[in-house]
Amino acid sequence: MSKKMYVGNLAFQSTEDDIQKLFGEYGEVLSVNLITDRETGRSRGFAFVEMNDDEAKTAMETLDGTELDGRSLRVNEAKPRR
Repeated sequence: MSKKMYVGNLAFQSTEDDIQKLFGEYGEVLSVNLITDRETGRSRGFAFVEMNDDEAKTAMETLDGTELDGRSLRVNEAKPRR
């Protein structure tokens, strides 16, 4: 089973590659989806990362509150859309 995580408070210059590398230290990253503004194409400061359950749990516990590009990340389990 895989788990989708919400990654918030990203710096606007952070890329999907940056996120992939960071989470890749904890296991196989199945997908990274950096959310961008439809009109400007700029990052909206958050992304979704999908990993296998155990690896995702470790990544969430370890990376929540760590810094990437000078910003303190918020990492938690993504809530399903309503």
